[in-house]
Amino acid sequence: MFKIPKYIEPDFTQEKFVKAPDVVLAAAPVDKAAPAGFHATSIYPEYFKIGGRWLLAEDSRMDCVPVYEAGKIFVREFRNVKKGDRVVLGRTENCEDGIYVHADCFEKEARGQAGAFAFRQSRSRETGFSYDYKQLIQLLKHEREHDGYILWVLGPACSFDAQARECFASLVENGYVSALLAGNALATHDLEGGYLGTALGMDIRTQESYPNGHYNHLDAINRINTYGSIPAFIEGENIKDGIIRACVENNVPFVLNGSIRDDGPLPEVYEHTYDGQDTIRSHVRKATTVIGMATVLHTIATGNMTPTYRVLSDGTIRPVYFYMVDTSEFAANKLGDRGSLSAKGIVTNVQDFMMNVCKGLGL
Repeated sequence: MFKIPKYIEPDFTQEKFVKAPDVVLAAAPVDKAAPAGFHATSIYPEYFKIGGRWLLAEDSRMDCVPVYEAGKIFVREFRNVKKGDRVVLGRTENCEDGIYVHADCFEKEARGQAGAFAFRQSRSRETGFSYDYKQLIQLLKHEREHDGYILWVLGPACSFDAQARECFASLVENGYVSALLAGNALATHDLEGGYLGTALGMDIRTQESYPNGHYNHLDAINRINTYGSIPAFIEGENIKDGIIRACVENNVPFVLNGSIRDDGPLPEVYEHTYDGQDTIRSHVRKATTVIGMATVLHTIATGNMTPTYRVLSDGTIRPVYFYMVDTSEFAANKLGDRGSLSAKGIVTNVQDFMMNVCKGLGL
């Protein structure tokens, strides 16, 4: 049975905590800038000693600024820092400046330990992922049964195969998708599939190219924009399948972020980077599991907003699980490079991944 590991709080009776000074706070000199010597947050739980008490930054993300306000620590992007904000100073991590970064904070599963010399320690095309699938299936079931928040980050390749689209739609319909993050391309090609049966002009069932098929995604964008919204297009054109259709019909939020190379874009696409980032973070703040598939930059962007822990409404602290699925070993391991306790790479194509997940869930 899957079990969420227990959070191990720091022992604040230890000498290093007791003798640690309070943090130094300094006012931000102007909007969007911190005072010199500011502390930058990590992906781990961080505690700050203020008035002799150790306060946890409950809602964190990496490379941001801790601000003390109304008795709590708030973690803010530089663009959200305001003149006069009381910013934490200090660049040590083990109580020297009243700051403690709690990296090793969850109970670990008791498993055999490899010796100093061992083979196959990296995750590659040769790695066996059966155990990862088993754990992921149990995790998804646990999340659905315990009000977890499962956040998916999808690249356009997730819409290129009819069965993969049907599989993800089934995940949405059965409560395994709390929110979807994607770009203009994923939504465009998925809706093209429901509208014309193609993705980038290629049949999503037979993988044969249509004559003049390179117009199909443009025709889809044009038609959607004529309706003025994705839901109106789905209703007006009687779209019966697909990822976005499932989200719309099951009230699952989707966040579409624009990029420099977008064509169109679709009406719901965020054209301002920071509006889109703020909306992504509104979902990341609730996420307990994040799964990125076939989109390196979008997944890394989401990962950079995602701490390794989540403080639940009852005060319980639990890990945030993060998976990156890609055919490229480099891409699949990229999240691990950022030091996440829970980021795992699975090297496979997204069609096979989704089919394995749906089969494991009995969908």
